[in-house]
Amino acid sequence: MTTTTPTPGLTPFEEIRKLSGIEFLKAIQSGLLPPPPIAHTLGFTLAEVEEGRALFTGTPDFRLYNPIGSVHGGYIATLLDSAMSCAVQTLLPAGSGYTTVEIKVNFVRAVTEKTGPVRCEGKVINVGKRIGTSEGRLTDAEGRLLAHGTATCLVMAL
Repeated sequence: MTTTTPTPGLTPFEEIRKLSGIEFLKAIQSGLLPPPPIAHTLGFTLAEVEEGRALFTGTPDFRLYNPIGSVHGGYIATLLDSAMSCAVQTLLPAGSGYTTVEIKVNFVRAVTEKTGPVRCEGKVINVGKRIGTSEGRLTDAEGRLLAHGTATCLVMAL
């Protein structure tokens, strides 16, 4: 799997608390902070981030296959969870965080190593004091829908 993802790592929790959600994600996107290890492991990158939206990109390959010869649904679900939940995170103030409490994924087309680069965009539906909801779409380079989903996140103090 070819990736341009910088060396993964974890930002000290004390630093994370000081940043708003969008500041934290923009620091990861720009390389000021390290991407999380899962991004390196699965070969995806936070490509774009703005208020209420997060876009991840990746190129699935053979190492992500399940026993029936296609990319495992867990890869697709992880991309959707990342995009949808980070979209919620973009609207959180400093000192707040989230955890995903539910995702719903609809698989529309099979993903294989021949699919090529994919884009996974998450957009906020609503963020309140305790709950954030979002939706996401995974598409191929031609814009064809591969999967879509929704997420519910619990918003909490860090």
